[in-house]
Amino acid sequence: MRKILIVLTSLLLTACVDDTASYYADGSTGNHALTLHRAQKHFWSKNSSVELIMQRLPECLRRIELTDMPADDVEIELLSGGDNVWTLRAGKEMWQVETQSCTQYPDVKGDGGELIGVFRVDGNKLVFEAAVLEPAGSDTTAPSK
Repeated sequence: MRKILIVLTSLLLTACVDDTASYYADGSTGNHALTLHRAQKHFWSKNSSVELIMQRLPECLRRIELTDMPADDVEIELLSGGDNVWTLRAGKEMWQVETQSCTQYPDVKGDGGELIGVFRVDGNKLVFEAAVLEPAGSDTTAPSK
């Protein structure tokens, strides 16, 4: 009986999702980062809870619960409004935070700003994919020679 329990317990744990992906606002030092955490609360659940961990050390370190979404379909855009104001967008849901004073705004102001990248599931792992930004003044409609 004990062997059966050990085998069943290991099978139950393998179905759970618990991972993170980070965007480093200061390059790669990790002192100023926005990290998305995806966790499946129960192995039988298809949804995962998604939360944001924002840090700008040593002044700011905070965890904010965002939403529940399908574990294999997490896709949240990260936008920068400048002045350490960040907007996260998943479909029609939006959240706005500010890492200078480590706060979450009750309402999103403006359009969110410039797209920085997207947190998404790639394979079975949560990743951050940086947006491809066009240089200012570039003309993408000009014919190539």
